[in-house]
Amino acid sequence: MSPILIVEDDKSILNVLTALLKTNGYESISAVTGLDALSAYYTAAPCLVLLDLGLPDIDGTAVLQQIRQHSGVPVIVISARGQESEKVAALDMGADDYVTKPFAVGELLARIRVALRKHAPRPEKDEIFVLDTLKVDFERRKVYVEGNEIHLTPIEYRLLTLLIRNRGKVLTHRFISKEIWGYEYTEDFQSLRVFMAGIRRKIEKDTTRPRYILTEVGVGYRFVDE
Repeated sequence: MSPILIVEDDKSILNVLTALLKTNGYESISAVTGLDALSAYYTAAPCLVLLDLGLPDIDGTAVLQQIRQHSGVPVIVISARGQESEKVAALDMGADDYVTKPFAVGELLARIRVALRKHAPRPEKDEIFVLDTLKVDFERRKVYVEGNEIHLTPIEYRLLTLLIRNRGKVLTHRFISKEIWGYEYTEDFQSLRVFMAGIRRKIEKDTTRPRYILTEVGVGYRFVDE
């Protein structure tokens, strides 16, 4: 596996991340500026990027944009910027996840595993998806819960399959709406919330404690990957 690129100008955090990755069997390289990060990215072809936004030379979002112009390598933003608008902007630019400082190391490791797993080579077409009691047969366009077929409306089915195809990744309200309704769809996300509530009622045992579809408050939704 190629190394994980850590882009962080705070040396104490950089040391923590480097040690954390090493302890858990990951090789890493690091950069403390945006320009160094891009140079390391092009040279080392990392398997994942941990990206701080507050860099001394260029903003981390500029680094993210440059990376996204060339590849779909997973990028997890780790930033002290905790505003919802910052999270939404980074995710809309193509970040796979967003972790706010200070972070819990266990949660960060879990998100790294999810991002790497999501981007691992897979068959071009998954014909059947199974997680716990949920089963989706993509070829037949059928959904089952505990072995019983359930009925989803066409839009509910498209939403569910979009989330499953991107499982483990936060999808913003804007991204989902554009994928389902097109680029001319207005940014009134109430309809999206209604459809998501409908899906949850049909596939979740407890809609107040969802197992499959998690809400990222003010940002979007994430389909669990474990």
